[in-house]
Amino acid sequence: MEKQLIYNAKVVLRDRILDGGSVVVSEGRIEGIEAGKPVLSDAREIDAGGKYLTPGFIDLHTHGAGGSEFMDGTVEDTRAAARMHLRHGTTLLFPTTLASTNEELFSFIDIYEKVKSDTGGAAFGGLHLEGPYFAYEYRGAQDPRYLRNPAPEEYLDILERTPDIVRWDMAPELPGALAFGDELCRRGILPSIAHTAARYEDVEAAYAHGFTHMTHFYSCMRTYFRENGFRRAGCVEAGFDMDGITLEVIADGCHIPTQMLHMVVKIKGPERVALITDSMRAAGMGEGPSIIGSRTGGQAVIVEDGVAKLPDRQAFAGSVATGDRLVRTMWKGAGVPLTDTIRMAAETPARIMGIRDKGVLERGYDADLVTFDEDVRIDKVWIKGKQYDI
Repeated sequence: MEKQLIYNAKVVLRDRILDGGSVVVSEGRIEGIEAGKPVLSDAREIDAGGKYLTPGFIDLHTHGAGGSEFMDGTVEDTRAAARMHLRHGTTLLFPTTLASTNEELFSFIDIYEKVKSDTGGAAFGGLHLEGPYFAYEYRGAQDPRYLRNPAPEEYLDILERTPDIVRWDMAPELPGALAFGDELCRRGILPSIAHTAARYEDVEAAYAHGFTHMTHFYSCMRTYFRENGFRRAGCVEAGFDMDGITLEVIADGCHIPTQMLHMVVKIKGPERVALITDSMRAAGMGEGPSIIGSRTGGQAVIVEDGVAKLPDRQAFAGSVATGDRLVRTMWKGAGVPLTDTIRMAAETPARIMGIRDKGVLERGYDADLVTFDEDVRIDKVWIKGKQYDI
């Protein structure tokens, strides 16, 4: 792979922006970062045109994009979603399931195995299972037909089918959930709190069993409530208060208003907050009718006002966000500095998943890179130094 010199860029580092800077890429990794343009006789030169140069975005939670969902269970749908996310700046993603039949889940696992080494778009970091062990009251758009409590005879069978599961979401207050969390931790899989009626004390108990992350924070989880007249702290308050817990937020400006996005970052800090799309098939597409979940077993939704809604319009049914929209919303809408925004879009997700060579512009890190303009319109994308057409 030829050496590349990307110059005339606003290089976004952890704590500052290096205007007019350059990044040297060699053998798929960052070889150096320079102020100005170094003289290199053996590198292909790429003029960034004064645009921002950042690490590629990492999406911990996405169900699809580009008219396709991962639960559609085909190679082409899986690759179509990966291509659409790449066009919007995401270089690494974690394909995410919904509560479904086990047959659909196993089909998804089989397709992942076929595609994971050649996605045709954003790279895959592992399987993210969302459900089916959720609280009915906080199910959101999850199909209630498939909700149940975790049972070892079921989840052990699923775990034995693939080594690619890296995260599993559940409601920790359900019977058997804490033992399941222990099993996931033994296997190096992240248990995450989601779709839950948990109160503060439930989260404390779950944390002791490895639940160190919260799925789409604020969405489908209990906040403070009254019990016999007394106010009690819920899952949301535990997420804010417990330093060891990381959060992910759907930063589309719809699921959480920009004022609250700003508040989450102010309280937790960018090192504990990851930006996610939680996108369904309509991400990157237009408004109108769509489906969340597989084409055969999914639920009808309507996309309008920049979000997917259930047909009665009484609740959201997943987002249609892409990586560039997350960055734009946090930076331009919520007023979070670009350095912190990029940290939440790249470095923090990498650290949550234990990835040590992505998410930062530093020597020795993978050359997963993105350039974009002041409106966060994506210009160029690289994965491990390979430039992709978008």
